[in-house]
Amino acid sequence: MANTKLTFSNENQIINIKNATESLQLSILTDSIIRVFENHKKATNSYAIEGNKFKPTDYSVEQNGNHLEITTTNLKLKVYKNLMLDVYDANDQPLIMDYRGTRQPIDKHIDEAHKKIVRAEGHEVSAVNSAEDSYYEIVKTLADDEQFYGLGDKTGYLNKRGYEYDNWNMDEPRPHIETFTHLYKSIPALFGLKNGHPYGMFFDNTYRSHFDLGKENQGYYFYSAVDGNIDYYVLGGKTLKDVISNYTYLTGTTPLPQRWMLGYQQSRWGYSMSQAKVEEIVDKFEEYDLPLEAVHFDIDYMDGYRVFTWDKNKYKNPKKLLSDLRKRGVRVIPILDPGVKQDDNYNIYQEGVKNGYFAKGTDGSIYINRVWPGKSAFPDFGNPDVRQWWAKHCKFLLDNGAAGIWTDMNEPATFDGDMPEDVVMTDEDKPSSLKRMNNVYGHNMAKATFEGIKNETGKRPYVITRAAYSGTQKYSTIWTGDNQSIWSHLQMMIPQMSNLGLSGFSFAGTDIGGFSADTTPELLTRWIEGAIFSPLLRNHCVLQVRDQEPWVFGDKVLNIYRKFLRLRYHFIPYLYDCFSLEAKNGLPVFRPLVLNYPGDPKVRNLNDEYMVGNQVLVAPIVQQGQTNRSVYLPEGSWIDLFTGVQYTGNTNILANAQLDQLPVFIKTGSILPWGKAVNHLEDAPADEMTFRLFGARGSYVHYQDNGEDFKYQDGEYNLYNIKVSDNGHCCIELTKHGYKPIYRTIHVEANGKNLLFTYDDTTKTYVTK
Repeated sequence: MANTKLTFSNENQIINIKNATESLQLSILTDSIIRVFENHKKATNSYAIEGNKFKPTDYSVEQNGNHLEITTTNLKLKVYKNLMLDVYDANDQPLIMDYRGTRQPIDKHIDEAHKKIVRAEGHEVSAVNSAEDSYYEIVKTLADDEQFYGLGDKTGYLNKRGYEYDNWNMDEPRPHIETFTHLYKSIPALFGLKNGHPYGMFFDNTYRSHFDLGKENQGYYFYSAVDGNIDYYVLGGKTLKDVISNYTYLTGTTPLPQRWMLGYQQSRWGYSMSQAKVEEIVDKFEEYDLPLEAVHFDIDYMDGYRVFTWDKNKYKNPKKLLSDLRKRGVRVIPILDPGVKQDDNYNIYQEGVKNGYFAKGTDGSIYINRVWPGKSAFPDFGNPDVRQWWAKHCKFLLDNGAAGIWTDMNEPATFDGDMPEDVVMTDEDKPSSLKRMNNVYGHNMAKATFEGIKNETGKRPYVITRAAYSGTQKYSTIWTGDNQSIWSHLQMMIPQMSNLGLSGFSFAGTDIGGFSADTTPELLTRWIEGAIFSPLLRNHCVLQVRDQEPWVFGDKVLNIYRKFLRLRYHFIPYLYDCFSLEAKNGLPVFRPLVLNYPGDPKVRNLNDEYMVGNQVLVAPIVQQGQTNRSVYLPEGSWIDLFTGVQYTGNTNILANAQLDQLPVFIKTGSILPWGKAVNHLEDAPADEMTFRLFGARGSYVHYQDNGEDFKYQDGEYNLYNIKVSDNGHCCIELTKHGYKPIYRTIHVEANGKNLLFTYDDTTKTYVTK
């Protein structure tokens, strides 16, 4: 970049800066969010960010010696004559600093010809090709004390420093290991702690991109992309929580799930091969007195794997079956893949051909590749008309009684080689290609499915997707894809779920027990224990592996499994409270300790513990044969959920954890709602609730709504304030009454007493005798 004088314009919170040859645009969205944009004449529409995010903000722009200085309440940016950019917080602590040196790539002793050979053999090669003319990179200085988090559910450890990652959605059938650079999702949101000071960056570019977070060199980290504009957001905040909330302000929070979605769900590829098998599974859950909210149907329920069909040879009356199951308290979630079978007698294919709704080859013909139905066409989900068409057809499944829709294979995955990058697709109203649209293919499919369910039912949609981009959390829950029944994947669950939460995805889970390979009694037991607080709680596996339902390994495993499902149902009101907060502030339900305690160096690389909200700490056993473990408790005081023993924090303790035990600690002073141990969550409003105090005193705000639709967004919800003071006095106040039904009876378990409160309609207060 030329080292010449800067000129700039400043209007409506947008600052355009130029030197003799280049230009840079800074947009002050809020006092903590600044967009950095360099126009490379590529598409500027965002799939992650919807609506106007500008807030009226006080800021200043001043020439200061050799640089331009832009200052808000929480951020200071310095732009130099060569358009180098440095970011500081309000206290002048450096956060994001452009690197002034020259990159020193690792010599990997490979040329382009050998890269092709290595890929053909199935080995990993970076998804980003720096030889492309449109390639660019953004290099930042790396401090000795700097940690990185986020990026969705990339493999490996919680702290991403020292590793490299690619953003290119793909189906990966091999066992996922920490060296994998990319999987099903591309979430280019990076959060850092630099010398203890938090910041974030969101790179809103859907082309192939790459993060090197100090692997190449300890002096810098960088982001690179094969194409697109330079378009990233600097995220500030006084705390790491502030930074996460600013990111989800940009890309959206997860809407409240329906309450039943937080219950236990069972799945397997193969259940839907016959109606009898489905009924057998539900019968078994009743026989063994196990909670169950939903059974998931994989691809076998369809007629020849044709989407929006039902195999009438297997299911004479699917609507009656789903209705009968619903009467037993169990819902059905069928799967949909994007591949539409190439069949001239199939109405979905006919409609897609007639209206030009499918992706095309460069010659203008419909692009065809094989997936489960055989030769298939692929909806062009970047086209709004295609999304509306897909949404309309979701009615078919809903009319048959489906309670949600599970979307899969939407990276998009294909059998006859990867889909070429030049496949023609639509970018909203402009022609485009897979090169830009690959990473948002699953996002747009999930959005279409969400809109279809919402428009048809008015309820909060239940959509599950494997592929995603930043912002998909507004439309869908996710799972981490095809894991395996191996201990390393149980271990990886905690950092994956933690980083997903930091990346905006609060409603997430893993396949309990593992999707592929054969689980063991011990592994299945430790998995249900470790995942019991995952927002999405689903046991799922593939064909041709051993059964892994709760009862298959005998009474010992069955009894432990049941014990922890009961624990889950006790905690559902607390999880729902956490989601009510997340819908407002974007902070995850399942979170790493570093989010709650960013000033504690001991939690910055902690991979085998997590927290649920602010008050619950979970330390699962994730090693085969282990029956005790060291647990780090951060500052404060903590109470063992099961023994009641109290510990002083900022220390490690040795926790006993036999096969039927899970170390769980509650922060002293917490009051938690305690749900009933039931086998199916009721649709009717609850008329009573229990709260448990952990410690001598505390306070808590509890949330209540109808648990199924969006009326809460218009204020139809209740807030209860429960307080227990030092002298043991307890009071309950209904501080907001926007939802008509209330708890008529409230129990408070505190200091060895069970206090009973009833609602007095005359005084509109809770009273106790």
